[in-house]
Amino acid sequence: MARGGLIAGGLAALGGGCWLLAQDATFRASVDLVVLSFTVTDSKGKYVNGLKPSDFRILEDGIRQKISTFSEGNRPAMQIAADGSMKPLLPNDPEAAKLAAGTSEAFVGTNVFVLFDTSNFMYKGFVYAEDAIADFVRGLDRADSVAVYTFSRNLSRAAELTQDRGEALLGLRKSVAGDSTALYNGLLLTLRDAAKVPGRKVVIVFSNGPDNASMVAPDDVRAVAEDEGIPIYVISTNDVGSDSISSSVFRRIATRTGGKAYWAKTWQKQVEAFESIREDLGNSYTVTYYPAANPNEGFRKIDIQIVTDAGKKYRVRARPGYRPRAN
Repeated sequence: MARGGLIAGGLAALGGGCWLLAQDATFRASVDLVVLSFTVTDSKGKYVNGLKPSDFRILEDGIRQKISTFSEGNRPAMQIAADGSMKPLLPNDPEAAKLAAGTSEAFVGTNVFVLFDTSNFMYKGFVYAEDAIADFVRGLDRADSVAVYTFSRNLSRAAELTQDRGEALLGLRKSVAGDSTALYNGLLLTLRDAAKVPGRKVVIVFSNGPDNASMVAPDDVRAVAEDEGIPIYVISTNDVGSDSISSSVFRRIATRTGGKAYWAKTWQKQVEAFESIREDLGNSYTVTYYPAANPNEGFRKIDIQIVTDAGKKYRVRARPGYRPRAN
């Protein structure tokens, strides 16, 4: 969720989650935009494509919301007019300036942040893990941007967000194995970076599982992702039953943010998990809306309904809601 705030002489939060340093000045941003990505599947688990904005009803605490923009997969976002008609969101449109800091390209494709565990738990499968990530990066849609981060005790930004696949792969190949594992520290910092980027973004965690060095709790990190609208996908190289605590946490983080969790011990299973994520990204819907007046300052429940008769049998996977940030 892109939100605005009031901060003097410090950090000013602007629309799209961007931050500017305020020197002896006060900035106020009134942008209060929700970016909501979700998938729709039928009773057999197959993706349902081709739905239109008129097929959806978005409720927040039971209050009907007006969709501002709509997109499917990696297609450009479409602006929704008052009469329900759609038109391309162009860079010179006033709405584009509000939604994406003046550039509609921010709402084309997905900003993918890959967080790679390089701790000592990963020594045995390190090279195979790199290969699986590299295959995933190469196969991303042309419109997507990707960043590669690595972590052990500390986070390393191996490749900043880019559409240059070669640059991303170079950063990946330069990663080195570390020592202890501070997964949730690294995930929190990654989410903070992702929150600064307008448009649609996801975080993919590739990890062995156990965390023995973080200073933050996993549920606190999960809440940040939930509030910012950033789905988290987790690929664990452990068996689901070998570490019940990590498995439970991974499943909860993924579910609460609208992502998925995978357990993939072998290289082949890891490749399959990445392929599943890539397919998910290409078949997701993304809508934005400015929340209608709502006195609730706590957790706001989001309900995505499909209004067609066929839609009653469909399943929507999305984050359950968010907590608004105080202005």
